[in-house]
Order: sequence, then structure tokens, then C-alpha cells
Amino acid sequence: MLAVWIEGWRLFAVVSAVITAFMMLRLVTTDFSSPQDLSAMIQYSVRWAVPFIFLVIATSALFRLFPGRSTRWLLRNRRYIGLCFAVAMAWQGAFIFIVSFSHSAHYYSEIYFLRDELEGSSGYLFLAAMTMTSFGNVRRHMTAEQWRFLHLSGVIFLWAYPFSVYWWNVFYYQTQHWFDWLFYALGYTAFAVRILAWGKGRGMMPGVGVRRSLGGGVVLLSLVLALSGHWWQPALSTTLLAPAWSAELELWLPFWPFEPFLPLLIMALGVWTATAETVTDGSLHRAPA
Repeated sequence: MLAVWIEGWRLFAVVSAVITAFMMLRLVTTDFSSPQDLSAMIQYSVRWAVPFIFLVIATSALFRLFPGRSTRWLLRNRRYIGLCFAVAMAWQGAFIFIVSFSHSAHYYSEIYFLRDELEGSSGYLFLAAMTMTSFGNVRRHMTAEQWRFLHLSGVIFLWAYPFSVYWWNVFYYQTQHWFDWLFYALGYTAFAVRILAWGKGRGMMPGVGVRRSLGGGVVLLSLVLALSGHWWQPALSTTLLAPAWSAELELWLPFWPFEPFLPLLIMALGVWTATAETVTDGSLHRAPA
């Protein structure tokens, strides 16, 4: 009964109020004259935001894998969950503006990096466009294909940014914060269920045991790689960034050379190997995106 009441705009209002309340409580102890305190608020607001984008990217896949009342509720309220993410990110944007305006020397010497700025700015552009097109008066000016392309691209980019940040925190910087591991695991799981749902739509390979076993082995390898980035990342980064053109790309191309996403790419390869497009009446049926 509670789930029926807390959905739609009520869900958005309740979650937004909770986020705002926690932000206000934290602001009471924040020293606005300290750039370090404001930087901490940037990180704090992000930790409120990322669970929502991870949930958004996993929702449709969860419904395909585990159809039921809970996943149907998630699917029905995905729009409002995304808007809750936008609220938390608006708080982060406000703190970024304050620290860059009031403490510009600290911001440009300690926080600002061109690559991070390109990734962050691109994310905010996607977020603004997705938020505006979540409402009917704007959405009606787009075709279904245009709307789907924008939102699918935006959700993947907005997932990739925090996921990669927490991956680097865990395996490169090795910060040892529990929330780094938690959000890395949640981000990985969110996209992994999309891959598994895609594989379910393709169907199992009937009677092809070798291919299925090989695919399962590749998936297992991807899980090992997902837990051991600190072992293979240095050698991989050195190899991928050895060419001058690749090192140049790292300065301005978001996420290049994509080390955090390697285990998921290998998982997708394993699922592809172990499955096949289902053939029915001469037509190929693929899993929906």
C-alpha cells in the first residue's frame, strides 16, 4: 500500500525533500570560507546522486530478468527516480559554482583538470537535456527515436562518469573508503544486469555446449578482472598510452583509454559467445535496449 502511494510525483517530492534535508543539515557545519569544506560538500552531494543513476540504468534490465511487482514499480517510476538524481546533481552544481567563484585559486590549482571538466560538463549538458525532455511540452517536439537516443546515450554517460571515478578510487588511488567500494560495486552490477538481460533476450545456444562453456569462462574472467584492477591497470595503461596520439587523446577524450570498462566489455563478449539471436519463423528477435 505504501509503494502505491509513494510513486510518481509523490516519490519525487519525498526523495527530494530527504536529499535537501540532509544537505541542509550538512551545511550547518560547513565553513563557506574554507574551500576544503566546499569540496567535501561536492563529494557528499555526489554520493546522494549516484545510487539513482545506477538504479535508472538497471531498471529495465531488472524487469526483464526478474519480472514482478517490485521491478514493475521501478519501471513505472524510472522517470521520477531520474529526476531525483537531477536534484542531487543540482546541489553538486551549486557547490561547484560556489567554490569556483569564491575560491577560484583553490579550484583551478586543486580541483580543476581539463579532462574532468570535459567529462563533468558533458554530463551536465546531458542531464539538462534529459530533464527538459522529460516533460511533455518539450518531448512532443521530438520523435520517439530522437528521444530514445538522447536518453539512452545520456544515461550511459551519466552512469560511466561516477562509475569510472569510483573505479579509479578503488584500484588506482586505493582510498580504502567503504563508499568507494560500495558505489563501484553498485555501478558495476547496474551495467552487468543490462548485459545479462541482453543475453537473455538473445537466448541460450541449444546443443552447443562448447560455445556455451567458453562464454561462461569469459564471463568468469570478467568477474576476476572486475576485482583485480590494481594488478592489471598499470601495465594496461602503460601499453594503451604508449603511442603519442593515445596520450594526447587522454587529455580531452572522456574516459580514454576506457580501463574501468574493460571487465564489462569482456563480460559482454562472454555473454555474446554463450548466446545466440533467437530465430522464430525466419526472423531474428533481439533483446530490447
